[in-house]
Amino acid sequence: MKHQAKSIRPFIGAKDFDLSRSFYRDMGFEEVVISPAMSLFKINDVGFYLQNAYIKDWVDNTMIFLEVDDADRYYQELLALNLPSKYENIRLTPVRVDYWGKECFVHDPSGILWHFGEFFRK
Repeated sequence: MKHQAKSIRPFIGAKDFDLSRSFYRDMGFEEVVISPAMSLFKINDVGFYLQNAYIKDWVDNTMIFLEVDDADRYYQELLALNLPSKYENIRLTPVRVDYWGKECFVHDPSGILWHFGEFFRK
């Protein structure tokens, strides 16, 4: 194919739409309201759509990987936000090292699992 991909934006659901909107703004994402039931959240050219829709099986099985430049620093920045004290059911998992790189994890208010990873460069 000769097309040039410019971005990919997954659609994710929210158990409590307003709570999730607040959570993602606190994480540093910029919100662009599209409709009363959907917003685009972005950092630079990377983004995702948050919907006021909740299907438990769908949300419980949603994982998103966001590549970051430094997983250790990103984890420290997440810790500094103190998200678990502001939002119920938020879990942060420290950085793990694997053969391909490093990553830390965050469960959002609905249970979506975020991977924040840094690939080892050869």
